[in-house]
Amino acid sequence: MTIIPEESKTRQVQTLNELSKRKVVEHNSLITSIAKMDKTPLKMFELAVSLIDTDNPPEDQTVYLSKQELFAFFKVDDNDKHSRFKEAIEKMQKQAFFQIKKEQDKGFKFVSIVPIPYVEWTDYHDEVLIRFSPEIMPYLINLKTNFTQHALSEISELNSKYAIVLYRWLSMNYNQYEHYSVKGGRREEQVQSYRNPEMSIRYLREMTDTIDEYQDFRNFDKWILKNPLDEITEHTSLQVTYEKVKKGRSIDSIVFHITKKQVAADSSY
Repeated sequence: MTIIPEESKTRQVQTLNELSKRKVVEHNSLITSIAKMDKTPLKMFELAVSLIDTDNPPEDQTVYLSKQELFAFFKVDDNDKHSRFKEAIEKMQKQAFFQIKKEQDKGFKFVSIVPIPYVEWTDYHDEVLIRFSPEIMPYLINLKTNFTQHALSEISELNSKYAIVLYRWLSMNYNQYEHYSVKGGRREEQVQSYRNPEMSIRYLREMTDTIDEYQDFRNFDKWILKNPLDEITEHTSLQVTYEKVKKGRSIDSIVFHITKKQVAADSSY
C-alpha cells in the first residue's frame, strides 16, 4: 500500500479548502453564450476565472495556477495525472470557444472567442501560466451590472457539460431573484419569474449546443434535462425541478423551479 507523506496530505487539504472559498464572476452574456467545448475545458476555464481578482485585474490578462490545485479541482490522483493534464490543456486550446450572440438594430451579431489562447508550464515546476484573450476580459472584469457570481466548488462537483451549462444559467436567474427580492425595482411577477424561469426548447438546444443531437425528445429529456438537473440538485446549493409546457402536441418550453438549500451563513453571497 502506498504511504502518502504527511506534508502532501496537508497540502492537499489546504488546496481543497482554498478552492472551496473561490468564486467565479462572469458577465451574463457569457453565461448565456454557447460553450463550444466539452466539460473538461469548460471546468478548466471556470477554474482559471476564479483566479481573477475583479478589483485588481491581472496584468497582461495572465493568472497563475498551481498543478496541485488543478489536480485537486478535478479530483485526479493517479500516476497518469500529468499526461492527462497535458491532454486537457491541448484539448482546451484546440477545441474550446464561446459563441456570443449580441442583439443589434438590424438583427444579431455573433462573436466567437477563444478564451485561453496561451498556456505555459514545465514538467519540473508546479506553476502553470494561463493567459486569457483580450476579447474575453470585458466579460470577466469591471463588472458593475448584469453579472453572475457562483461558487467554484459547486462546479467542481458537476460531471457533465450540460449540468455545468444549466447550473450557470440557473444561478444567474436565482441570483437575480435574490437581488430583486431584497432591493426591489421589479414587479412581484417579474421577481418570481427569476425563481421559475422559462426557456424555449429552441433556446435550450442552442445554449447546450444540441441543435442536431437528441432529436428524440425522450433522449433529450433524459440527457439534457433530467440527468443534469439531478446532478445539480445532488451536488450544489440549488434544488431544481422542471415542467414541460406544450404548444399544440409538441413540447415548446421548459419551466424550471429553483430553490436554495440551507447553507452555512459564511458561504452566502
